[in-house]
Amino acid sequence: MGLHFTIKKFKDLSSIECYKIFKLRFDIFVVEQNCIYDEFDNYDLDSLHIQLHNEENELIAYSRILKPGLKYPEASFGRFVLKKAFRGKGIADLMAKESINQIIANFGNVPIKIEAQAYLKKFYEKQGFSIISEPYDWDGILHVDMLRKF
Repeated sequence: MGLHFTIKKFKDLSSIECYKIFKLRFDIFVVEQNCIYDEFDNYDLDSLHIQLHNEENELIAYSRILKPGLKYPEASFGRFVLKKAFRGKGIADLMAKESINQIIANFGNVPIKIEAQAYLKKFYEKQGFSIISEPYDWDGILHVDMLRKF
């Protein structure tokens, strides 16, 4: 399929990469999901950014890694997005596995906490996560907190 990952700290992202990342996140969370939220939450500067490109070098998926202690005592990943045209092809599984692998490579076998949209709980359960909260509304979308232990 010709997919390739790029993993960078924020300071190493080019202005074009930043634009493409923020545009992808905006297109999915704000436009597709009709959710007005605080995109610039001050975590990007201290995060590791995982980009997945196709053979045409188009950014098709993204997630960001937060080190333990930045948002939670546990490590975390979020802003997990995949372009609509690439869904249902196993690419989300690749992206989730890479996000988990990058946490392990950078921080060791630490617990990982995520805020998951509730309709994706089965997807994250396949990745080893368990629900640890009641469902809650976050910017008009039902979420649950989930934890992956080692």
